[in-house]
Amino acid sequence: MTHASLDGPSEYRTLAATHQHEVEISRSRFLALLSPAATDEDARACVATARRGHPQARHHCTAFVLGPRRDVRRTSDDGEPSGTAGAPMLDALLAAEVSDVVAVVVRHFGGVLLGTGGLARAYRGAVADALAGAPLVLRRRRTLLRVTLDYADAAAVTALAERAGWGVSARYGVDVELDLAVPPDAAVASVTRIAATTAGRGRATPSGTAWVDQPWPDHPQDETHHTRAPGTA
Repeated sequence: MTHASLDGPSEYRTLAATHQHEVEISRSRFLALLSPAATDEDARACVATARRGHPQARHHCTAFVLGPRRDVRRTSDDGEPSGTAGAPMLDALLAAEVSDVVAVVVRHFGGVLLGTGGLARAYRGAVADALAGAPLVLRRRRTLLRVTLDYADAAAVTALAERAGWGVSARYGVDVELDLAVPPDAAVASVTRIAATTAGRGRATPSGTAWVDQPWPDHPQDETHHTRAPGTA
C-alpha cells in the first residue's frame, strides 16, 4: 500500500507481477522483461538485475513509465542506433496505457543486421507482445478508514467490507483494529454503514489515502497480487 496524492488520475493500469516474453527475428533473440516499479530507483534496480541475469547479451535496452500521470519517462538504447530501441519500447508502454512499469529488452545478436526500421519494430513489438500476455491490475485511489472493534463486531464489518469490495486489513489485540480502503466518493456512506452494522459501536475515522490494486478484466491475472492490504498514508 502506497500513499496516494489527491491530485491527478484516480486510477491507472499497472503490472500485477513480473512477466517475460521472447521472440526471435532474423536469428536475433529479443527477450522482453517487464517488472513493476514504483520509483526511479526501483526501475534502475530492475535494469541492473536484468543485466546481471543476462551478462552475455550484447544489448540491454530499457524504457520505463512511472506515476499516475505517467509523467516520469526514461529510455536507453544501450548501444543500438539512437532512437531504435528505448523510444519504441516507451511507445509500446504508453500505447498500453500502463504506468509504474519498467521494460528491459535483452538482445542476443544473431548475426543479421535488421536496419533502423527493423530494430524499432522488433523492440516495440517485443514489449507490446509481452504486455499483451502480462498480468495487469487496476490501481485505484482509495480513502482509508480506521475503526477499533470487539471481535464480534470486527467479524461483521469484515463481512460487510468483503461484500462491498473494500480492501481490509486487521491488527489483533484486546480489540481488533481494522483498516478499510473505500472509494473516495463513498467514504461518508461507508462510515454510516459501519455504524449501522455495529449498532453505533463502530466509529470509523479517515486515516489517509492509498492505492489499492484490483483485477483488470480480460487480462491474465496473478492471484496473489490482486489487492494490497491497506495501511496508513
